[in-house]
Amino acid sequence: MKIESDRASSGDGGQTAKYDRIGVGYREVRRPDPRLAALIAGGLGDARTVVNVGAGAGSYEPDDREVTAVDPSQVMLDQHPGIRKIKGVAGELPFEDKEFDAAMAVLTVHHWPDPARGLAELRRVSRRQAVFTWDPDHRPELWLIEEYLPEVREFDRARFTPLSEVTEALDAHTVLPFPIPHDFTDGFRAAYWRRPESYLDPVVRASMSTLATLPPSLLEPAVARLREDLRSGAWQRRHAGLLERESTDYGYRLVLAGD
Repeated sequence: MKIESDRASSGDGGQTAKYDRIGVGYREVRRPDPRLAALIAGGLGDARTVVNVGAGAGSYEPDDREVTAVDPSQVMLDQHPGIRKIKGVAGELPFEDKEFDAAMAVLTVHHWPDPARGLAELRRVSRRQAVFTWDPDHRPELWLIEEYLPEVREFDRARFTPLSEVTEALDAHTVLPFPIPHDFTDGFRAAYWRRPESYLDPVVRASMSTLATLPPSLLEPAVARLREDLRSGAWQRRHAGLLERESTDYGYRLVLAGD
């Protein structure tokens, strides 16, 4: 079964339409985790002015800096608590060259119609860049995909920019891994690797861009199989080793570039 990518051929139509639809209530499930916040804050160095591109509801923006948020979705910006908010797209940032000390982008590059252009814009408007992303080539993959939704692999490869391309586009000097803690609070897709029952919750799934856009004919049977495996104890037997871990590396990385 083919799953349509959310990238638009040009402009920001795909991302805007998606988050105008699924972004309502986003902040309730996608609560920033302090451990990832600390990693990103460290990556921004001593920057005083920061532009957050694909800012969404403002997760991981440091509160001790002057942050300008940019996002194409008004629904997301309406949930953003900041005072400097601009509706715009990564590929056409309305700023002067080197206007900011740093630029940040958190789990957003895969939504950009032209990731290379967007990353070039980050470099143009800032002296330092901190990009948190996920590498589709990383293994092992999340068990949810491997065992219940293998059809998503092709979709991921079509929309997620490989880590090697992100680092090359930014001319990155540092790549920091971020293993996901078992009690991670930000409900993106791998957050619940040790809490499988969470994937049964439609509110939780709605906050994950991939799962939120899967056709019911694909998603509902997968959820039913997971529910049955949890009821029977089959999932717990297969993943006894996971239940003993404090964190697991699923390919999430903070990429640093510039000064």
